[in-house]
Amino acid sequence: MSATLAINVRKLGMTFRREREEVVAFSDLSLAVDRGRFVVLIGPSGCGKSTLLRNLADLLASTSGEIQLFGAPPEQVRMQRRTSFVFQEATLLPWRTVIENIALPLEVGGWRSLDRPNSEPSELLELVGLKGRERFYPWQLSGGQRQRVAIARALATQPDVLFMDEPFGALDEITRDALNDELLRIWRETGTTLIFVTHSLSEAAFLGQTIVVMGAKPGRIVQQINLDSEKPDNVIDRTSAKFFQITSRLRAVLEQACNGGDAP
Repeated sequence: MSATLAINVRKLGMTFRREREEVVAFSDLSLAVDRGRFVVLIGPSGCGKSTLLRNLADLLASTSGEIQLFGAPPEQVRMQRRTSFVFQEATLLPWRTVIENIALPLEVGGWRSLDRPNSEPSELLELVGLKGRERFYPWQLSGGQRQRVAIARALATQPDVLFMDEPFGALDEITRDALNDELLRIWRETGTTLIFVTHSLSEAAFLGQTIVVMGAKPGRIVQQINLDSEKPDNVIDRTSAKFFQITSRLRAVLEQACNGGDAP
């Protein structure tokens, strides 16, 4: 495996059994992701985006194929606490304060025995723009603020890969845009490899260095689009013509995938 690769997926398949019927989430799926890359997965509902994310994070076992994270099986990397996951909901513990929620990963799962570096919860609070709210409880925060806490908590163990499954999907557009800006800043400051699932084409166009477009029935990768030339340093103005061109290109590829065809 190349020293530059964070994730290497070969001929991955995932089949669920529903009563007497087998349902194929995806099959023969291959993907390679370089270290430090911001990769966004898009595709129609049912194409296997979230399932793939959980396979990569070792939250769900695949039924065929191979996954390597930094040259090792996902289970080994997860046990080393080198990956973190941010879900659609913040899933904060309501009886713990903001700072206590952020510190939780450092208190469970045998963290102290791993002898790995970690980030200070107070520094992470500042990183996500919530300094001064250390003693607040989740019910005292807005939805966007709760997701910031969830991101800070995920970064506490200084993960090499951060998986995010539509973390801003339930937020209004203005809040989502603000958190997209913050997420890019955090990604640049931490250097973490980031795999992000979204249904929003504009969010994908703004965040991603690489966009992986998936199709359904069966789930598969239709096209992998690298945006380095269109977005040097992964920076783009949302009001620019180039941004709208990228969004239109993603829409065209996705529409073709939804209609059952592969992109040219």
